Amino acid sequence: MSEWGFEELVLLNNAFSGPIPANLAKCRTLRRVRLSSNRLYGEVPAEFWGLPQVYLLDLYGNAFSGNISHLIYGARNLSTLKISKNKFSGSIPSEVGSLHTLVEFWADGNELSGEIPTAILNLGQLEILDLSNNDLSGGIPMGIQSMKQLNELNFGQQQGIYLLYSLMEFIEIAFLEIQDYVSVTLDHAIGEQEKSLVFSWVLKSVFVIAGVVFLVGVVWFLLKYKRLKKMKKGVAITKWTSFHKLGFSEFEISDCLKEANVIGKGASGKVYKVVLSNGETVAVKKLHERPQKDENNFKSVDSDTGEYEVEVETLGKIRHKNIVRLWCCCNTGNHKLLVYEYMPNGSLGDLLHSNKSKLLDWPTRFKIALDAAEGLSYLHHDSVPPIVHRDVKSNNILLDEDFGAKISDFGVAKVVKAVNKGIESMSVIAGSCGYIAPEYAYTLRVNEKSDIYSFGIVILELVTGKSPIDPEFREKGLATWVCTTLDRKGVDHVLDPELDSRFKEHACKVLDIGLLCTSSLPINRPSMRRVVNMLQELSVTMPGLQEKDGKIFPSL
Repeated sequence: MSEWGFEELVLLNNAFSGPIPANLAKCRTLRRVRLSSNRLYGEVPAEFWGLPQVYLLDLYGNAFSGNISHLIYGARNLSTLKISKNKFSGSIPSEVGSLHTLVEFWADGNELSGEIPTAILNLGQLEILDLSNNDLSGGIPMGIQSMKQLNELNFGQQQGIYLLYSLMEFIEIAFLEIQDYVSVTLDHAIGEQEKSLVFSWVLKSVFVIAGVVFLVGVVWFLLKYKRLKKMKKGVAITKWTSFHKLGFSEFEISDCLKEANVIGKGASGKVYKVVLSNGETVAVKKLHERPQKDENNFKSVDSDTGEYEVEVETLGKIRHKNIVRLWCCCNTGNHKLLVYEYMPNGSLGDLLHSNKSKLLDWPTRFKIALDAAEGLSYLHHDSVPPIVHRDVKSNNILLDEDFGAKISDFGVAKVVKAVNKGIESMSVIAGSCGYIAPEYAYTLRVNEKSDIYSFGIVILELVTGKSPIDPEFREKGLATWVCTTLDRKGVDHVLDPELDSRFKEHACKVLDIGLLCTSSLPINRPSMRRVVNMLQELSVTMPGLQEKDGKIFPSL
């Protein structure tokens, strides 16, 4: 079975019964497993827990039993683990703490016992932890309340867990359920010889809480006063919505929207770099009341409200390493603000088509292509419902400090509806000059194939170093120029002369993928999932790339 090489096992919402075949654990290429809502039972094969490529393991709503294997440490790419509503027993292995990419851990409704391992504190990306309705015991690990990304925490409906510190420690967690054990576990948490200190501790706590209430009242008054002052200045915050745990306030953001902090301008608004008091940096997009016309961008939104709502609805729900994170959004009355994670290396387009392009050697360019492909593949194939970006371009691919790429700008993204086989007609053209699929301009038909064409143009950019709106192309476009130049002059006149000749053969293979994506017939374009597969296959054939913890990055 390992030779089959299939990457997905999606059998959810059926009536399948029986155990997971042991041989399935030998399929080391599996990346997505969804077996939820069936009648499967028995123990999960130990090696199945540690499949190295799996990023989604969903066993929800079955009758699986046995332990969570310590071999789970091998699932180094695991992002979402859902084992809720089964009959898993035993303790949570400490090896879970080695899953550094884990974002969601759902294990509620099982028969898990023992203490919560302190290794969970190592999960720096964890946003959701639900261990409710189990038989866990012992104290909640100290420090869990300080996990930076944690948004949802649920330990409810079990009597054996106790809390050794104040509930006020959890004040920044958006969803918290810890009832049914705090009030009855003090005796377990404190030895007999220490009970005499309890009364003193409680009394001190009362005074502390009273002081906190007083301080909260003062802060509330000051914020109200500050809000009134801002309202007089016309920058009142009327609505604030957060999607992650935040370490800043709306006023700290609004106070930094100064011209000196502008790092980008576009048809829809300005982007500001904001350094927060806690030392972190965020990017803030301030949308214009009436979007300005950009001759290179055809996206049309009736008002800033349209783009704002689309971006919030789309990005607020997405959790993926190759899609830029939207921290929060707010409506100031006069303006609408979107607060993102800050990407210090800016956009691919700005870097590639400037005097800084030498920073982008071929291994780095290839890594960017693979990262962006994985982000788009998630939107097309793993998002529910699927999402078409509709404005894929190099300026909407942002780079972090390690040149990791993330897809951004979802202001004209479109959810693909099930009707009409995922195709929907639009009343306006959305996209940017040089990236729009030829059929989209006159049919206004929306599906994933238009994104794939645009991504193909990005690949051609990376290989040639040329901008799609280069005057050299006139009305031909980059894809046509590449094909014509290949036929007349050969590949040496197509490849970016700044690229190391060692990578010529590899770059040519990537060029072929770009040409396949930009086929004039949509039916001939591969899916984004297939594009990811092709790029991954090429990753092992190129000198200059190393693999570590399941991730590919340029060697130094």
